[in-house]
Amino acid sequence: MAGKFEVYEDKGGDYRFRLKAGNGEIILSSEGYSSKAACMNGVESVKKNAPDDGRYEKKETTAGKFMFNLKAANHQVIGSSQSYQSASGRDNGIESVKKNAPDAAVVDA
Repeated sequence: MAGKFEVYEDKGGDYRFRLKAGNGEIILSSEGYSSKAACMNGVESVKKNAPDDGRYEKKETTAGKFMFNLKAANHQVIGSSQSYQSASGRDNGIESVKKNAPDAAVVDA
């Protein structure tokens, strides 16, 4: 099964998206957007930027876990990962975003 973007409205009224891998695991989540149109622009930005290694910011959390941000050309964060136990887990997450995002369908959650 292919990856997909789920677009939804959160409890505060903001629109968000999450990219799910083919196995249903969330591999990237967005911040809140004030409109659905802005959220959809965020999805398109992920699709465009996902294949570019230079757009990924690898980080280590204060708890010693690993995560990454995907950034647009203007250096704005357009999506963040979950926390991973290892750097290799994080790197596998990046590869999953690169593989799934460009052709992922967009659905309302």
